[in-house]
This record gives sequence, C-alpha cells and structure tokens, in this order.
Amino acid sequence: MSAEKSPALAVSSWSLHRALGLTYPNRPDHDVALAPEPTFGPGRLDLLDLPAAVAALDIGRIELCSFHLPSRDADYADQFKAALEKAGVVLQTLLIEYGDITHPTTRERDLAWIESWIDTAALFGAEQARVIAGRAPPTRDALDLSAAGLTRLGHYGEARGVRIVTENWYELLPGPRELRYLFDRLDETVTLNGDFGNWSGPTKYADLEAIFDLATCCHAKADFSNGILHAEDYRRCLDAADAAGFRGPYTLIYDGPDEDEFANLLLERDFIRRHYENVRASVS
Repeated sequence: MSAEKSPALAVSSWSLHRALGLTYPNRPDHDVALAPEPTFGPGRLDLLDLPAAVAALDIGRIELCSFHLPSRDADYADQFKAALEKAGVVLQTLLIEYGDITHPTTRERDLAWIESWIDTAALFGAEQARVIAGRAPPTRDALDLSAAGLTRLGHYGEARGVRIVTENWYELLPGPRELRYLFDRLDETVTLNGDFGNWSGPTKYADLEAIFDLATCCHAKADFSNGILHAEDYRRCLDAADAAGFRGPYTLIYDGPDEDEFANLLLERDFIRRHYENVRASVS
C-alpha cells in the first residue's frame, strides 16, 4: 500500500531516544537553563538531523519530547524549522512531559510552566502540544480541576495557533468513564491523543473502542515486550480504533529492548500500512 493511501504516520523522538542519547531536563520544579545529560548515552543523531532521518523512513510527521530540545531560543527554532522544511516533514506535536494541573499546592506554578512550553510549541511551528491531564487520583474534584486547567490551556494554545491534546496517562484517567467525564466538560480547544500503550487488561480493546471517537491523533505503540512485535495485539488495537471511526494520524512509538530503533519503526510502519491495505481490499 502506498504511503498516500495509508493513514498519516508520525515518529516520536522517544522512539529514537537511544539514537538521540542526550536529554535536556526541564520541569516545573527544575525550571533551569537547558543542559545536556547523557541519559541514554552520548547519542549518534543530532536533533537537527531528525527530520531528514524520519523522511528517510517515508514518514512525513514527527513529535518531539520536550526533554529532547537542546534550546528554546528563536535562532534554534529557525534552524529546526529549516530542517523540517528541507526534509518535507511537519512538526505534529510537542510533547510537554511534565506538570500536574491537579496538584493542590503547585497547580498554578505548573499551569504557568506548561504555558511557557506552549509558547515554545508555537515558536517551533508545532501543530499541537500534548499536556498531562493530571496525576491526582480520579476523584470528581480532581477531574473538575483538570477540566478547568485544560480549558485554560486549550484557549491559551488556540490564541497561539497550537491545538492542545491530552491522553489517559497517569492516575487521573484510568478508564473510559473518567475520560468521558473529563471530555464532557471540555470544549473543542482540547482533544484526545489515543495511546495503545496506555491501556491493558482484559477490557483493553473494548476500552480503546469506547474512547477513540474522541481522538484526533494516536500513539501507535506496539508491544515488543518479548523482543518481537506482538502482531495480534497491534491488529486488535488498530481494529478498535477503526471501529470508533479513527483514521489517523498514527505516531509510531517504539519502546522495545532491541537497540535498532529504526528497524523496529519500519516494522510498525509496514504493519499499519498492510493493515489498511487489507481493510481497503475487504471493502472493495
């Protein structure tokens, strides 16, 4: 199946964290100048070379983890946008990896910190920014706090041309009931990033189908826990998204034990393209 006929695909910088090696930690409780740390080794891929590396996979979209940015300055943003343009790649999402907008005492600090990273997303030309809905247990009060905070962030992003997405990450959103309670209280400025890797247990596929009508993007994380792609699980995740009417984009997430991240991203890419080739054949 050609890339043109398959859903749009993206690659997350997390999927290449070994190749990138360095991280530049910045959190609300550690809001300091960015400095490199060899978290995953010295790395062999510079972030400015990431767009070309992703284009070489025949994929035209990327997502960046906030801790992979070595600079938030305008000059670096211009260099990165030039690398994107040269490679013909779109910056789909800046993944803002920290912050708890449901914390009773540090909520305002974290909201302000997230807003500063939404500014960075706009500076780098990202279509959207993924934020964490909260890390509190899923009480009604916590969910209502999250809804208020996400609404604030959604309008902040809208004013800067950045759509805000969130996902069922951490304790606040353990299942479809909590997720739908939250989204019933949000407006169109906030949408859902579905994530295959965030759901587990005997109701995994039913849960995915129950929430994917809310999704505008998806982290398509295959299970490589045994060192090989778990094909039946990946197919059933895609089927659940299909059944809910989701048609992409899918962001490839590789988090397995094999050091060859690029080879395993190709496995995910080809699996998804074959899946939709089969879907197309079955309805033609």
